[in-house]
Order: sequence, then structure tokens, then C-alpha cells
Amino acid sequence: MPLGAARFGLGGIIDFGKLELIQTQTITSNTGAVQFTTIKEDVYSTHFLTIARMKSDADNKAVELELSNDGGSSYETSTYYWNFDYMKANGTFTIPGAANSGDFTIIQNVGNAGSECFNAFIYLQNLGSSSKFTTVNWQGAGITQDPDMISVFGAGTYATAETNNALQLKFSSDNVASGVFSLYGLAE
Repeated sequence: MPLGAARFGLGGIIDFGKLELIQTQTITSNTGAVQFTTIKEDVYSTHFLTIARMKSDADNKAVELELSNDGGSSYETSTYYWNFDYMKANGTFTIPGAANSGDFTIIQNVGNAGSECFNAFIYLQNLGSSSKFTTVNWQGAGITQDPDMISVFGAGTYATAETNNALQLKFSSDNVASGVFSLYGLAE
């Protein structure tokens, strides 16, 4: 134990800021959505979701994130507020956004040919709080259907104060064909 830790009584009982894996899902064939229905919202106030090589079974799709307050039996379809900076290697720069949307749109125009896919990380705060809005922020990169390199930085709020105990990632009107998805809790 480092001297400073002993001096302040920090004996390693609590490891603040440590990411603790809740679940990893590897998708290898068409799936309607990647669902996390055991998220330990009563343990963690901050969650961290990673997306690796997410690919759709069709071209030019948006990645969407939805929350549930009933363990994943259904997903909320309103009060999502979001925007993101969308930058393409060809010089295109846009800032899409929505108020009272049916989901958090994380990125648009993801391709599915060859190496076209999407990678990202997403922070989610207050999923388990019945008195606070859930907030999210994300950063990602991928390849569009053009194909062109893209990067995205975004944030949003689910503007209903309720306990959210499940979440899902999906493509707009299409299947998730492949990818690796991991959900972590941030120790406090």
C-alpha cells in the first residue's frame, strides 16, 4: 500500500473510479437490437457503454439508443433530447439534433460494406435515479456508406425523471449484423 494511502486510511476497500464490467455481448448474426436488461442501476450512478465494430445488415443507417423503465419489456418512445457534431473526412460538418425524439440518435449514415462500421463509447448518468433526468454523452468514429471516415461527439437528456433499468442499441429500421458491446458501471 502506498504511504499516502495508509496515512489517509485508504486501504483499498473502495476503488473509486474503477470500471466494473456488467456484461459483454458479441453479435455475429442479425439481431433486432442489443439489449442490456440487467444494468445494476441501483449500484452505479454512471455507466459506460462501449461499441466495437457495430455493423448493420443494410447500408446508410443511424445508430439509436433507447431506455426502458420496465426491465426491457418495452422502451421509451419520447422525451429524448440530443444533438451531436458530425464530421466527415471529406470536410462535411453538421450538427443534427432533436427535441422530444423517440430515441437518442448516436450517429447517422453508417455503411455496411467491407470494413464500414461504427465504434464508440457512451457515458450514461443517473439511470437509476427516479428524481433526476438521465443524461448521456458520447464519442465515436466509423465509415459511412460513401465510404468516408466520420467522427461524432454528442450529448443528450432523457427528460423524464424515472428509474431506467434497461437499455438497447439498434439501427434505424434494420438489424445489428455484428459487433461487440460492453456495459460497465463506474465505482463511486
